[in-house]
Amino acid sequence: MSEQEQLERYRSRMQRKKAVVDAAVARADQVRGIVLVLTGNGKGKSSSAFGMVARALGHGQKVGVVQFIKGAFSTGEEAFFRRQDGVRYHVMGEGFTWETQDRARDERAAGAAFEVACNLMSDPAINLVVLDELNIALKHRFLSLDAVVAALEARPEHQNVVITGRGAPQALIELADTVTEMGDVKHAFRAGIKAQPGIEL
Repeated sequence: MSEQEQLERYRSRMQRKKAVVDAAVARADQVRGIVLVLTGNGKGKSSSAFGMVARALGHGQKVGVVQFIKGAFSTGEEAFFRRQDGVRYHVMGEGFTWETQDRARDERAAGAAFEVACNLMSDPAINLVVLDELNIALKHRFLSLDAVVAALEARPEHQNVVITGRGAPQALIELADTVTEMGDVKHAFRAGIKAQPGIEL
């Protein structure tokens, strides 16, 4: 096959692909907020959520963040986003559950975090709410799954919500509009490399 024939073949394939993509875009005619669930054992769930925070701010939107489990140490995202106008940032956890080792304390922290989350999800001025590590709080039954689902369903129609954490419950997966499961193929920590500022912290 000549170079010209290869170029024509490529152009033809891309024209067919464009037609398929254009048709899919034309079918997507709903305008409303969505629920995104980022789960799985791989790294990148919270990182992806905070990328969406940056996108929302780039569009001049208002953002609310509630971190359910993290809290015992400071992170780069907290240091950065707390300085940004338009972000209401709440670190409500008291550290990882294997560090606290106190179920009653963890339940109280999760309940306080959920109260803040409900306030954000009832505020029509907030375009994006990030519920970081909410899935962990649900996995340990620190919160009522039914109450979380009800709050998500009652939020303003335009509001987007991103939920992170391993082990997303089936009810959230069914409710969500977009679900991504991060796979764990390889991780530097298992090779003895410490968590890195700018990567994990």
